[in-house]
Amino acid sequence: MNPATVIDALALPPGARVDRRVPRTLLVEHGAPTAADKRRIHEGIEEVRWVATLKPTTIGVPAFRDEVREYLEIAVLTATLRTEARVERLGELIHRAVPYPVFLLAGEGNRVTVSLAHKRWSQAQAGATVLDGEPVAVTLTDSEPDALRSAFHGALSPAHQPRADLYRLYQGWIDTLLALLAARVTGIFAAATSPDQTANRREALRECARLDAEISRLRSVAAKERQLPRQVALNLELKRAEAARSAAHARL
Repeated sequence: MNPATVIDALALPPGARVDRRVPRTLLVEHGAPTAADKRRIHEGIEEVRWVATLKPTTIGVPAFRDEVREYLEIAVLTATLRTEARVERLGELIHRAVPYPVFLLAGEGNRVTVSLAHKRWSQAQAGATVLDGEPVAVTLTDSEPDALRSAFHGALSPAHQPRADLYRLYQGWIDTLLALLAARVTGIFAAATSPDQTANRREALRECARLDAEISRLRSVAAKERQLPRQVALNLELKRAEAARSAAHARL
């Protein structure tokens, strides 16, 4: 799996292509709030390229403006990461560094992490933008089941996304990432049909991940426990966690 595969699925028009290298110094200057983050950028990123700019004149989707944000364009970027780089943190730093919403593809070995993060106006600095919530990210590998990979790639083209404005297009891509994450749990790829469903799905995914970790912990503790009363108590905790996990699964 490599970024080019996902870019092909995006079916970007030739007029949107930029293909320009982004200096790491710009990322350090605009996206690294701490010395440790500056070091991560220098040591973890091999190269960042600005692949395309999606705006009304290149993809025919209107800009978006309200009192919270202004989406005049969407940047498609690729990042080549070095081995053992902190993919999640570096992705967040790149999103922070670019003033526009970014469709980011971070490649490391045979894995590609696709991430998106809404931007909004900063309340502390006029004219500046900040992340509006945590990035939504999904890591793709060659082991992805063919049916899910095909459904995901097929949904990425702007022709299959909301086209009312750039904000809704960008949200459509976030919904597509969440649909793939949910499909890895349910086996069924289905895009959300409303903002409420998107919010519920995102929360259910967090809950499933939290409960999976808790269930694994309880099973490990129970396997080592020798006192019968404690075994019974752990069993009850495990059943409650499994029931909650089933409820979260149903919300996906």
